[in-house]
Amino acid sequence: MIETPMIISVIGSSIADAPLAALAEGVGRELAARGAKVVCGGLGGVMESVCKGAKEAGGTTIGILPGNDPTAANEYVDIPICTGIGYARNVIVVKTGAAAIAVGGAYGTLSEIGHALADGIPVIGLGTWSIEQSGSQFGVQSRPLAGSIEVATDPVDAVERALAAAASRVSPH
Repeated sequence: MIETPMIISVIGSSIADAPLAALAEGVGRELAARGAKVVCGGLGGVMESVCKGAKEAGGTTIGILPGNDPTAANEYVDIPICTGIGYARNVIVVKTGAAAIAVGGAYGTLSEIGHALADGIPVIGLGTWSIEQSGSQFGVQSRPLAGSIEVATDPVDAVERALAAAASRVSPH
């Protein structure tokens, strides 16, 4: 029987300031140190930082690219996958991982979070969106959505939570 490697999706801002980049690099290093493969959107910002951290720790990185040019991937992507489908590739990014870690992020990240949660893929948040259902205009109080983002305190906590959540969903064949 062939053992399938643990793959964790990392999603986040396409532009990252130094503190956000440091968080993403830490996530990449931790994932690689624990033997997990990293999948991301393959471009800049958080995507580049997580790949850089993973490569520094000897890990493997996969970039799901929006376009048709494999050279558009950041320099730390081992396996560039061209999709030619633009933002629709967000679904592929999150469905490839057994769990997702969101680091920062704008609306593209929010769409990835939505796709992951809708499919029951655990999402661990590190300085990212918080999501609650609001329906006060219908007499319903705002409340966190079931299966919503699990908040992490730092890269180590995020990776531990993601790997635990992923292990609980991955079943042997």
